[in-house]
Formats: sequence, C-alpha cells, structure tokens
Amino acid sequence: MHESLYLAHAEEPKLMPFVHLPVQSETEKDFEETIKLVEKVRYAQAYSFKYSPRPGTPGAERKDQVPEEVKTERLLRLQKLISKQQLEFNQSMVGKTIPVLFSDKKGKHQNQIIGKSPYMQSVCIDDPEDRYRDKIVNVKVLEARQSSLLGCGL
Repeated sequence: MHESLYLAHAEEPKLMPFVHLPVQSETEKDFEETIKLVEKVRYAQAYSFKYSPRPGTPGAERKDQVPEEVKTERLLRLQKLISKQQLEFNQSMVGKTIPVLFSDKKGKHQNQIIGKSPYMQSVCIDDPEDRYRDKIVNVKVLEARQSSLLGCGL
C-alpha cells in the first residue's frame, strides 16, 4: 500500500477514515514485528485469527508450520493488545459528536438501534419513534464500552 492511500483516507472527506490493513506473521520475528506495527498504528478495531493453511497457497505447503500452542499464545497476546487499544480509542470518543449511519439493526434493549460510526464502531442509541432508521445522525457519545459506544441522537 502506498502512503498516498493512507493520506487520502485521512484527508479526503468522501472516504471513511479507516482502511483495511491485513497483516500476517509466520515466524516469531515476524510476529514481534506485527506487535510493533499494532502498537504504532493503534488499531481502533481489528479481526484477528490463527493462521490456517489454505490449500493451493505457498504457506500451506511449508513444512515448518507453526505449532498450534504457539499460534494460540500469539493470538492471545495480539488480542490483549488490540482490546486495550480499542477500549482506549472508544473512551477517547466520549463527549464528542460523531455522524452515525443507522439501518434497521435493533439493539439489546427495547427501542434501541445500532449504527456504525466513521471508525466502524457500533453505536447504540434509543429511537422510540423510529426517526433514525436509514439515516446519518449526529450522535453525542455518552459512554464507551469495549466494543461499542452509547449515545443520544441530536
């Protein structure tokens, strides 16, 4: 990926401020580099999985596959770091007003709906009169949770 793509996502209003940045490690040295990258990037959200061989790919044919217990330990270390960063990012949003795109996704509580922030966070608000469905609404963030935000529509 070229630096111009990162800058476009940071500066171009037509683009969301996030980018999918896939990262994979095979060796312990590679994994340590991945950890350094995650610390530097400070992911607000990430999906992480153990490597699993895909038939027909060069990695699937390697004889030096990483043992399952090493995969598990690395994944837990990575997810602990990402979870910490995600909560910190979510907490930094409290008190801010952000645009949120709502659809018809219902929340856990009655009259609650869930939308997505420009940073791909789930945002829950009360919508008893069904005013916000299929709209972008400015939401004041009142509370941060590990994987979501609670707010009120403005």
